[in-house]
Amino acid sequence: MRLLIDVGNTAVKLALAEQQTIKVIAQSDIPWGKLSEVLVAQVGKSDELTPYTVKAQQLNIPIIHAYVTPVLGQLHCAYTQYQNLGIDRWLTVVACHYLYPNKHCVIVDSGTATKVDVLSARGQHLGGWILPGLDMMVSSVVSNTQKVFSDEQSLYTQELGKNTPNAVKNGALVATLGAVYAGIASLECDKHDLNVICAGGYGEFISQQLECETLFHDFLVFQGLQFWRKNIQL
Repeated sequence: MRLLIDVGNTAVKLALAEQQTIKVIAQSDIPWGKLSEVLVAQVGKSDELTPYTVKAQQLNIPIIHAYVTPVLGQLHCAYTQYQNLGIDRWLTVVACHYLYPNKHCVIVDSGTATKVDVLSARGQHLGGWILPGLDMMVSSVVSNTQKVFSDEQSLYTQELGKNTPNAVKNGALVATLGAVYAGIASLECDKHDLNVICAGGYGEFISQQLECETLFHDFLVFQGLQFWRKNIQL
């Protein structure tokens, strides 16, 4: 049994992996005595991870930090300087490569930031974009402009804004969807050969807003960790 740890920008998420099953858990539910190793995907602050690594070291449980490589099996990274690609993005690409073999994929991981990555059916990561997440985009506009404001009550919709909060929030959503559509267009493939996969805190919402068939995965990074571990040569 493995403990999977996803250290994001705003939260630490935990899951247990046993054979093909992944189960999201709370810190209090970690069965330390049954773990064979700890797998870590880290983009957030290291001090968020410390309690887990200290406990694992006390019990002599191996801790393995996932990292990006130029090639993983038949999967190829788009970055020449592959070390600069965020491990969270790489793991979502890894997950989709193995979950959807021989399919073109546009991967949308939307949380604090929104990451859009494009993957060819042949296993070539073609690159992607990083945008502010919906809330960050709104906050940036409001904090850097005069007389522009938002509120907590207005929803994100695709309608033309008829007041300032609507204009700001809807603009953030439309900009995000535009990046996804641009990713789809870059593949120039038949829609039947394409999967659009959404993940992250806003992933399900984004998937509902897109005018195409989508798949939502609640823990795509965890799935990527599992596939990464099976295919990496340590």
